[in-house]
Amino acid sequence: MDALPIQEINTIAHASRNPGVMHACGHDGHTAMLLGAAQYLAANRRFHGTVQFIFQPAEEKGAGAKAMLDDGLLERFPIDAVFGLHNWPGIPANTLATRAGALMASSNRFRIDIEGIGAHAAMPHKGHDPLLAGAQIVTALQAILTRSKRPIDAAVLSVTQFHAGSSDNVIEQNVWLSGTVRTFDHQVTDLIERRMQEIATGLATAFGCTARVSFIRVYPPTINDAGQTAFAATVAREVLGADRVIGDIEPVMPSEDFSFLLQKVPGCYAFLGNGDGEHRGHEHGIGPCELHNASFDFNDELLPAGATYFVRLVQAFLSQP
Repeated sequence: MDALPIQEINTIAHASRNPGVMHACGHDGHTAMLLGAAQYLAANRRFHGTVQFIFQPAEEKGAGAKAMLDDGLLERFPIDAVFGLHNWPGIPANTLATRAGALMASSNRFRIDIEGIGAHAAMPHKGHDPLLAGAQIVTALQAILTRSKRPIDAAVLSVTQFHAGSSDNVIEQNVWLSGTVRTFDHQVTDLIERRMQEIATGLATAFGCTARVSFIRVYPPTINDAGQTAFAATVAREVLGADRVIGDIEPVMPSEDFSFLLQKVPGCYAFLGNGDGEHRGHEHGIGPCELHNASFDFNDELLPAGATYFVRLVQAFLSQP
């Protein structure tokens, strides 16, 4: 379920057999947990109501949750609350962490195309250099975070690609750069998008170039419902013990398309600690056991806890006829 375009370097028996793709985020483990819960609840129907198990594909760059919603998921299978979890390296194994309100940031991607006038690199005065304009734009964009928004409003703006030219003696006519913006508030996203437009077009003009900004909102922030989060934490304490539940973890900047479900139905998304890599052996890669890393391996010790958590959520939520 939902692999990533990474060449796995683990040599464990269950390593990926497909070159260039691997389960580097644990979605296969999440699927196993939910299957376990479904199997148990189907055989032990000690609850009053209906349970919908959502096996969602394509979270990695695919927005599978939105696709399912657009396909009529909630109209065909109506629900009153929704719960999900994700394994999380760095949190002690079998420790559940969550928070009410914003848990994960929104995901937004941008691209800035800059057009100038090409020239011989030895005669730059005969052209308008879009690469120079782009370099200034990359630097100036960071001023949005330090000078345009309030210091208390968390945000990340990272330029991750800059494509310019293919020869050492040619000033190209066109260059482009792209990256990501992460925030917890749509108003902050609005501000960043507006300032990016102003900075890119203004600086490009100053260098005799033009700039075109494309800003795409991919995932909204993951916002947990306060009531359902308190309920989920109570269930987790029953399953894992009070010392293994963190009810007010700091929000994180990665994003999650479970957020689309939370926009429609009250619910809670949580992290289940994957540990610090203590489950790894000599057959694992040398890299850290982090998400989206070629050495990542889902900690199978989480499976019983995750499945039991889902079972108890159902039994507690649907305890009354």
